[in-house]
Amino acid sequence: MYLLDSDILIFLSKGKTEIQERIYRVGITQCGVSEFSMAELLVGAYKTGREREFHNIRQVEKLFPVIPLSNDIIHRYAQLRAILEKQGMKLGNMDLFIAATALVNDYTLVTHNTRHLSRIPGLQLEDWLKE
Repeated sequence: MYLLDSDILIFLSKGKTEIQERIYRVGITQCGVSEFSMAELLVGAYKTGREREFHNIRQVEKLFPVIPLSNDIIHRYAQLRAILEKQGMKLGNMDLFIAATALVNDYTLVTHNTRHLSRIPGLQLEDWLKE
C-alpha cells in the first residue's frame, strides 16, 4: 500500500501524468492519504481562496481513503520526534505525522521530499517523479 504525501497530491492536481500513470499502474485502491496531508491541502486552499483548490481536495477525498489519526500514530510521531531531536535533527510536525501514519500502517510513503524524510528510521519512500 502507498500513502500519497501532500506534494504528490499537489502534483496530481496539476495534471502531472507521471503521478496519474503510476497511481493507475499500482491501483487506485492501493493508495491512501493522511489526514495531515488533507490539512496541508486545505491550508493552501484557504490561503488562495480559489474554488478550484477546494474542488481538487473534494476529488482527492472521493478517490482515496483518508487515514485517520490514531493513538498508535500519535505514539509513533512522539517517538520519531524524540529520536530526531536527540540526533539534533528537526522535521516539521506535519511531515512527522504523515511519516508516522505510513509507518504505523506499513505503507510506503510516496513523496518528492525524499531528502528530508529519508532521515526517518524504517520509513519506506518512493519518488514517483524521479522513477
